[in-house]
Amino acid sequence: MPPRGFGGVPARPPEPGAPMSRRKKVYEGKAKILYEGPEPGTFIQYFKDDATAFNAQKKATIEGKGVLNNRLSEFFMTGLTAIGVPNHFIRRVNMREQLIRQVEIIPLEVIVRNFAAGSISKRLGLEEGSALPRPIVEYSLKNDALGDPMVSEEYIMAFNWASQQDLDDIVSLALRVNDFLAGVFYGVGIKLVDFKIEIGRIWDGDFMRLIVADEISPDSCRLWDIKTGQKLDKDVFRRDLGSLTDAYSEVARRLGVLPTQSTPMTKPTLIN
Repeated sequence: MPPRGFGGVPARPPEPGAPMSRRKKVYEGKAKILYEGPEPGTFIQYFKDDATAFNAQKKATIEGKGVLNNRLSEFFMTGLTAIGVPNHFIRRVNMREQLIRQVEIIPLEVIVRNFAAGSISKRLGLEEGSALPRPIVEYSLKNDALGDPMVSEEYIMAFNWASQQDLDDIVSLALRVNDFLAGVFYGVGIKLVDFKIEIGRIWDGDFMRLIVADEISPDSCRLWDIKTGQKLDKDVFRRDLGSLTDAYSEVARRLGVLPTQSTPMTKPTLIN
């Protein structure tokens, strides 16, 4: 059965060999580019090799990073679909691109924390790695110019970024994603310290619903080896702890996205 696109329309691949310059670019962010999709209500999401940290004050190009994040995000989004968590992923197009549903992004980063690390450690004086009493959901406003400031539910509703019902649904989605990811990572010896996701609105006729959007990858998660505490996420780049490609490749190998016995390489070879 052919893959289904937005609204059940069969999803056709882009014209073979069409250069990216011919496509209509919809949006370019720090790590991804969105192009018009082959069907109404779809985008092609292209994963770049760019790495940024500290609100883009630190930048680099890491060869192979986009390929890994495309495949890892596909892996997680497909897993969420299998357990009934709605998301924007339709199918992978090639090594760097995936076909996704067009959504109206709520202008918030939704952060779920299981262990203290990063900003929460600094704000509350918590020892990095200490377990939190329960998963904590936080929000930051998606605004690079302001440094993605943390915002409260009161702000979110006052400025009409989301309603109380939206927030209830967002928390429910975020905690379901957390349960899924934490279990998957634990099974391969990785601790899910925290992660961030974005949520988008889609409409089925007059009915609006919220779905998980953007990406799920080591770019958007803090991942530590359970036994050694080795960091396997973008903190490797932030803190100059070694090769980011090696860290992401290790995550992919443990999850079965890369061959188990693969040797270190500049351009990752991925299992189809």
